[in-house]
Amino acid sequence: MSAVTGSGERGLRKVFEKPDLLLSAEHSLCPGCGEPVALRVILEAVQELGLRERTICVAGIGCYTAFPMIMDVDVMQALHGRAPSVATGVKRVRPDAFVFTMQGDGDMISEGLQEVLHAAARGERITAIVFNNAVFGETGGHMTAATVLGQHTKTSVGGRDRERHGNPIRISELVAQLDGAAYVARSAVHTPSAIKLTEQYLRDAFQCQLEGRGFSLLEILTMCPTDWFVTPAQGPAFLAERIEPTFPLGIIKS
Repeated sequence: MSAVTGSGERGLRKVFEKPDLLLSAEHSLCPGCGEPVALRVILEAVQELGLRERTICVAGIGCYTAFPMIMDVDVMQALHGRAPSVATGVKRVRPDAFVFTMQGDGDMISEGLQEVLHAAARGERITAIVFNNAVFGETGGHMTAATVLGQHTKTSVGGRDRERHGNPIRISELVAQLDGAAYVARSAVHTPSAIKLTEQYLRDAFQCQLEGRGFSLLEILTMCPTDWFVTPAQGPAFLAERIEPTFPLGIIKS
């Protein structure tokens, strides 16, 4: 559910009505998952900025791969981790198009780290969006390069250990160091205020592309209670207490 961004009747409509670009309010993801919330924010931004006819989304491989069926925008499917390269090709062939990637931390950071780094270094005029829940959700809850220290997964049963597994990769801070990256930020969807921040940062990232300033990236922390081994109701608190300290919210480069 999106945050109320207006007052009175307009604000209530935004919360309870399905965005026009969302074809169905039904999805196949687990109860308490944060990715459908993030998708709604993305589609609202595309609609409100009048970008629907120009938009091409390049989707990676993950739970969110089910989303293209309910998105009323053009979507291309990329191989695991390769969305930034596919998006680069799309943008160069169609420079008039508005292009963004939709990836998870497993897809972007574990499988395709080189792809996003090189796209950022080149200053490709695309927007990369990564849903970071610190776990491989689609494959059943395995550790990713973003899994936080101490986090239990099916491949780090005793919790991620620095000596054995290394440290989590902070993709936003890594990308922000590259000269071609013009805008980098991190937000979340676990509270109304965090959703509001996501709306703001997403529009900033989109505007960066529209103005031709270079590569933009928004990392969105999302809940995955199933693979965090908590109830859906406990997901927001788990994100705040366990995930956010490693991945603090804010604008990292602008």
